[in-house]
Amino acid sequence: MQVFVKHSNDPTVLVSPIREWDRFNDRIRLGIARMRNSSFRTNNPVLHSPALRRSGWAEELNASDADLLHLQWVGQWQGHVPTLSVEEIGCLRKPIVWTLHDQWAFCGAEHYVMPPPAVDERFIFGYTNFNRLSHERGADLNRRTWNRKRKAWQQPLQIVCPSHWMADCVRRSALMQEWPVEVIPTPIDLNTFKPFDPKYARDQLGLPQNVPLLLFGAVGGISDSRKGFDLLLAALAYRRSDSELHDLSELQLIVLGEEGQAGEAMKLGFPIHNPGHISNDAKLSMYYSAADAVVVPSRLDNLPNIAIEAHACGTPVVAFRTSGLQDIIDDRITGAFAKPFEVASLRQEIAWVLADPDRTRRLGEQARSRAELLWAPARIASLYANVYRMTLASNMRGS
Repeated sequence: MQVFVKHSNDPTVLVSPIREWDRFNDRIRLGIARMRNSSFRTNNPVLHSPALRRSGWAEELNASDADLLHLQWVGQWQGHVPTLSVEEIGCLRKPIVWTLHDQWAFCGAEHYVMPPPAVDERFIFGYTNFNRLSHERGADLNRRTWNRKRKAWQQPLQIVCPSHWMADCVRRSALMQEWPVEVIPTPIDLNTFKPFDPKYARDQLGLPQNVPLLLFGAVGGISDSRKGFDLLLAALAYRRSDSELHDLSELQLIVLGEEGQAGEAMKLGFPIHNPGHISNDAKLSMYYSAADAVVVPSRLDNLPNIAIEAHACGTPVVAFRTSGLQDIIDDRITGAFAKPFEVASLRQEIAWVLADPDRTRRLGEQARSRAELLWAPARIASLYANVYRMTLASNMRGS
């Protein structure tokens, strides 16, 4: 594995040697990216990556002894320099498999389109001067980036999507509709993400016993409208009907992510447990196990890890029936779907999951079985091995 930014001591994860020219070049690339973004205004809060200046990695990868290149996430994260530029991706001469973790590959500079209720379909029809969204101002960064992709990417690459929804987006896109696409979900370490006894987990984490616990978590999820935390708050604030299956007045919330950002939820009167970002997977598994249910109220999502991890820990998930979440939850078997994006329906489905302890336990057991069936690493590795063989064979025929 070769990365731009390394956070571990794993010797199998490599970073290119840093040369003085590289440092200077990276500063230039970062400065250009910020400059191009500065004249662009949008209401879409997601990351935008123009992927402009060359990194030098294309030459390095082309000269390597690899038979095949497998691209994962491509873009620019926070203060780091961009990864491969748009043009460099087009210059890679080896067979390529590209796993899409968001929509950037077939969109403009944005990593996700505007979430519902907005209708953002430029990626379907192409980015023109006539279909720009009304909330954007300044230079059309998305159209410029999309046109660079269209020019640079002359040969189709083998695309892999973790969800059927993402694969459908690829097939509908103006840029990649003729490219080969396979659906392979994200694997989960079933030995790390596993069920703990809920009472034991609550005791270890200092959480109360004998009260319903609902968990929400996402990196930046409280402030990211795509993750739908505002919809969860609205659902919990919604006036309950007399026919509601479960009185949520005793509910307590666990909010994982940035510590101290759950203030709006506290206004509802629900006790909040906000431990911040949990980087230890074993401890994270305990939080999933301690919760009666995990809620993922996303407006738009590929195959969110939190839902897969919760299932692996034997915890049912409640979500809107939308995007990649439809690949995770088996409705009324491993969790429950609410109508998009109706807060009354979300509240009702949370209440249904929590109403019967025996049903909640059964949903969790079935969730773990689903995780073992669909997301076991050995299964995912086998699926990728088949794609690698297919891609190599196709390139040999084309050479």
